[in-house]
Amino acid sequence: MAGSPQPAGAPAGSSDVPPQDSDLAVTNPEEDDSALPEPVEDEAEWGGESRLGVGRAVIEQAVKLAPISPGVYRMLSEAGDVLYVGKAKNVKKRLSSYARPTGHVVRIARMIAMTANVEIVSTATETEALLLEANLIKQLRPRFNVLLRDDKSFPYILITGDHWAPQLVKHRGAQTRPGRYFGPFASVGAVNRTLTALQRAFLIRSCTDSFFEGRTRPCLLFQIKRCAGPCTGEIDFPAYTGLVREATDFLSGRSRAVKGQLAKEMEAASAELEFERAALYRDRLAALSAVQAQQGINPRTVEEADVFAIHQEGGYSCVEVFFFRTGQNWGNRAYFPRADKSLTAEEVLGSFLSQFYDGKPPPKLVLLSHRIEEEELLASALTVKAGFKVEVLTPQRGEKKELVNHALTNAREALGRKLADTATQTRLLDSLVSALQLQKPPRRIEIYDNSHIQGTNAVGAMVVAGPEGFMKNQYRKFNIHSENLTPGDDYGMMREVLQRRFKRLLSADAGAQAKDDDVPQWPDLVIIDGGLGQLNAVRQIFDELGVAGVSLMSVAKGPDRDAGRETLFLPDRPAIKLEPRDPVLYFIQRLRDEAHRFVIGSHRKLRKKDIREAGLQEIPGIGPARKRALLHHFGTLKEIERASLADLGKVPGVSAESARRIHDFFHPARS
Repeated sequence: MAGSPQPAGAPAGSSDVPPQDSDLAVTNPEEDDSALPEPVEDEAEWGGESRLGVGRAVIEQAVKLAPISPGVYRMLSEAGDVLYVGKAKNVKKRLSSYARPTGHVVRIARMIAMTANVEIVSTATETEALLLEANLIKQLRPRFNVLLRDDKSFPYILITGDHWAPQLVKHRGAQTRPGRYFGPFASVGAVNRTLTALQRAFLIRSCTDSFFEGRTRPCLLFQIKRCAGPCTGEIDFPAYTGLVREATDFLSGRSRAVKGQLAKEMEAASAELEFERAALYRDRLAALSAVQAQQGINPRTVEEADVFAIHQEGGYSCVEVFFFRTGQNWGNRAYFPRADKSLTAEEVLGSFLSQFYDGKPPPKLVLLSHRIEEEELLASALTVKAGFKVEVLTPQRGEKKELVNHALTNAREALGRKLADTATQTRLLDSLVSALQLQKPPRRIEIYDNSHIQGTNAVGAMVVAGPEGFMKNQYRKFNIHSENLTPGDDYGMMREVLQRRFKRLLSADAGAQAKDDDVPQWPDLVIIDGGLGQLNAVRQIFDELGVAGVSLMSVAKGPDRDAGRETLFLPDRPAIKLEPRDPVLYFIQRLRDEAHRFVIGSHRKLRKKDIREAGLQEIPGIGPARKRALLHHFGTLKEIERASLADLGKVPGVSAESARRIHDFFHPARS
């Protein structure tokens, strides 16, 4: 769970600021940050007309055994990969349509030609078939289906119910903690903006229970009027309960009543000449107005709905989703599903919707920009899933139509931004080809880095970039576990990482792993963080493994590790130093920095796991007495980890040198 962001101006590591977890930042939290899909392969890959007859024969054989009842079918390739998952009210009739000799669009012809086997699962109803189809597509990710490539859970706002002073926090995942959940919100950004304004409006705490119980004076959030200070009795229980009730009412859609009551309180305080209290009510009213202003469009007659609008351009599709709950706009998000260019907007939207609600609770109303063929079937499936009646509509007039038009405008603009970003990335890759004298623009760039502390918790990482930017679903981390490595042997760590990565690619089953959302698995360019020594070590590894056709480059930091003065090393060529303002150099820096960020994050997770398992016994010079003193003072290991150097020095029995040792253990410099 997570609270609101740390207030501006708060000192790093200060114990006066309540600890609050936060999500990793993304470039644009309102949009799916996955790359636009790669173009479909040409005819040479699937064999063209020569293979169609073979595929049709396989399907004709499956038709003989297919039921005339509802079910789900899977087309499989020779390697056993699932090519396509489909559903049908009559499976035999649907498969028969694939077996006819002519009349197929290129996408279907390609799928038929690659089909070597067909598997069928019967279901009791067509509704069950739709739900099973969505689940299988999500699990198997077939290459010929429309794919929703972002299935992260949506964040909620939680007012906790397991403490006498409830928290107002951000929540993801299973809703097992007692309390009231409000959502879903479209993005972390939408939740954080709302939480910050709600804290100013209702002064409900966001700190953890352990921090709350350990307070002897109010924290910084009380000083800047973002918490009422229940931890130290600055507000009594009945008054704090009233604030929680007001926040619950506001999030439940009774915002007008809450604002009206605050306005009355402000006027009453002003009439009694209690201007300081009146100013507090004024600030709370302003915060509530800020929440509604940030929400943009808020419906008058639509209480609860999800709005979907699709726009297609340049062979790509963008689906914009708006969430409306309790009459309020709780954010929007753009998705860029992988879909063949021959598919219509209605076909893409229909496939997208069934996958979108696999694992997510539907609302009472779903509004669409395009009428899909299986509108009634989708409504029936969502009704079964939700346990209450769900309507799926394509409005033609009124406020519902206005909401859809607003979403459609956002979809058009989001796809325009994505296409523009892709064009910029393409220009950078073209410039990279010129600067490094590559044969062609790389479709897949892999960047490697490793991290450790004196050889412990060693971890390697690979990040991947391509024509549309970073491919985060392709990132990999490698826990280094070779017993023969000397602690701190960077070359040895890199050798283990690259051997594991490229042996996997070279293995006999590499063909079965060669496709994932049409992203090539073999890199065109490998970038290593390091100098000429690292480059030569990688060349030796590639020679030993028999890896060919992959360009190599290492990036050495400039003097004093200055960004902009890097040296680029390539095999059998003089070193390259690009101008500090060269866009290509900036692009390479971004690639290297992303690898550094990812490997450091992976390393910290590994260290924290070890620290939590080992406790404080790993810190040199910290014996049982000091451990007890630290735990008595801070309460938990997590609070010790978060403590500043000054706070550690205040613990009885902990000297300045011991405090420094503890702080350095939890906040080390990278080796």
